[in-house]
Amino acid sequence: MTRRRKRLVLIGLLMVGVAAAAMLALTAFQQNLLYFFSPSQVAAGEAPPDYPFRLGGLVATHSVERVPGSLDVRFQVTDGNRSIPVTYTGVLPDLFREGQGVVTHGQLGADGVFRADQVLAKHDEEYMPPEVKKALQVSDNSAGPSREVSGGKP
Repeated sequence: MTRRRKRLVLIGLLMVGVAAAAMLALTAFQQNLLYFFSPSQVAAGEAPPDYPFRLGGLVATHSVERVPGSLDVRFQVTDGNRSIPVTYTGVLPDLFREGQGVVTHGQLGADGVFRADQVLAKHDEEYMPPEVKKALQVSDNSAGPSREVSGGKP
């Protein structure tokens, strides 16, 4: 093999290696990506089926149902226009209650029920996650006259 041919083979192998490394990095990044959706977006079919994402909004009033003797709980997450049923097994945050902002991580089932593996509640009375605040404002604007959505310090 000539010197030039060896160089070309080395450059070709180097490019294949860089392409393989870039492909592995992009695949890992895609698998760790969590998208945020409001209940209206989920109801409109924008949420990916069989793929984890974050669902945020307010815990609907009179929707929390606990199973006696277990850690199972069902509740509805709403943005004012639509509500999505959520199931969760585990200890809920201390600040979790009806009418409060919540972000859940999990997956939407074929039956339309969101199965959460993590539930996060806001940390004080004035804070609302930016995604939840924006989703509530968008849903209020599309529904007509809106109410003021409070947002506070992060």
